[in-house]
Amino acid sequence: MEALKSANLLKSVTINALILGENGAGKQTLAKHIVSAPIVDASAFNELLALIETNSSLIVKNFHKITNYKKLKIALDVHKTRIIATSSLPIGEPLMDEFFSLKIVIPPLRERLEDVPALMEKFAYEACMMFDGEFGAAPSLDEITPDLSKNCYSLRRSVYNAYLMNSFGEEEILAMMERFLSQRIGGRNDYRDLLYLFDVPMIKSGYTKFGSQLAISEKFGLNRNTLRKKINDYKDRLKID
Repeated sequence: MEALKSANLLKSVTINALILGENGAGKQTLAKHIVSAPIVDASAFNELLALIETNSSLIVKNFHKITNYKKLKIALDVHKTRIIATSSLPIGEPLMDEFFSLKIVIPPLRERLEDVPALMEKFAYEACMMFDGEFGAAPSLDEITPDLSKNCYSLRRSVYNAYLMNSFGEEEILAMMERFLSQRIGGRNDYRDLLYLFDVPMIKSGYTKFGSQLAISEKFGLNRNTLRKKINDYKDRLKID
């Protein structure tokens, strides 16, 4: 909300601003909220210079990749072009003072968990529109474990994956496993080393559905000592309290 307040202020003035944050935190989205302008990657420096000559405003992403700041400053001054820039890396204070009047820092999603449900709803709507409801009932957002490791990139993927997995039948799962295994087999102990791909999801789903090792062993027809050994062998993968 603080970033949005600053962005709304920038819509009414014509100063240059820098938006800092991790990849996927929402920098470019915020920049587009501030100004409707062409977007150019700073690594394409010649293209950037050409666009400065023909546009009154630009969104420059990856500002830290500029190869010639002096030449950029001259071009901006000559053509009076406004820039809203984004960067995933900090910019030194001298450069900050030379190019920008305002800096906005967007925290990563793991530091603004209140934003996650709204973003998940947005991505769920995208998935629904993209797949056109062909996969049957949509998964509940409460059932999706949000992946925030790469901010919106990984969060969107976790929501999309949930929609895809909700549609998988036995044939799709077997085909996917065959492709996965075909890229990994070739050693002398492949069967033993890759058996966890079956055991781990079986045990985890057993805990979710039946709640205890005793119930799992009874439902699976598995000796309790064998089950305990498997749980101990896979404890790092199971992550069961």
